[in-house]
Amino acid sequence: MSSTDGQGAYAGFNRSEMDRSGQAEAFDLIGDRYDEAFPHKEGQLAAGAWLAAELPPGSRVLDLGCGTGLPTARQLVEAGHEVVGTDLSPGMLKLARENVPGAEFHRVDIADTERQALGPFDGVTAFFSVLMLPREEIPYALRMLHGQLREGGLMALGMVEADVNDFSIPFLGNTIRVSGYLREDLRRIVRDTGFELVGEDAYAFAPASTEVPPEIQLFLHCRRRA
Repeated sequence: MSSTDGQGAYAGFNRSEMDRSGQAEAFDLIGDRYDEAFPHKEGQLAAGAWLAAELPPGSRVLDLGCGTGLPTARQLVEAGHEVVGTDLSPGMLKLARENVPGAEFHRVDIADTERQALGPFDGVTAFFSVLMLPREEIPYALRMLHGQLREGGLMALGMVEADVNDFSIPFLGNTIRVSGYLREDLRRIVRDTGFELVGEDAYAFAPASTEVPPEIQLFLHCRRRA
């Protein structure tokens, strides 16, 4: 379902069951320690570089869950694209505006992205933002992103490979809830929500902080199907 059908991609989703409690607050407290814990983001940089190179010059790109703006919003701005970043954490948005003054940033819940009328976009990056949602919401979020893209638009999606749903984990002295999939399940969901997979990379990632466990990061290169 696209955002052009009069109802929106979240039609049919029970918003009263959405629970974002503690998620934004945790990242407000984490602040720039996030970038200290994840200083080497080879997979994210590579996926961002793919998107930046594939898009026409001056394309509009949505950075969903932009965090501190590093590295993705800055990478895309430096590549000559127009970047709109969204996040739920005021603390992260403050850092993003300081780090990437050439981009535009908004405090928006993923589920409310359509209502903000920020699109359409030529590209979307969603690096480790969709995994902050429960599994039952993720297909709605991906359909929303499909609807935000122009025909043939591109999406770079970053997830952690894990068979978990709304699972609480310790994270840099705080607790957050995350969801994930094994890679074949993730591929299926991405295809089912209107995208063609045109590339994929996986990285074994060990954060610099002992407060965050090692993980397998998956990066999917996707194209919007009509």
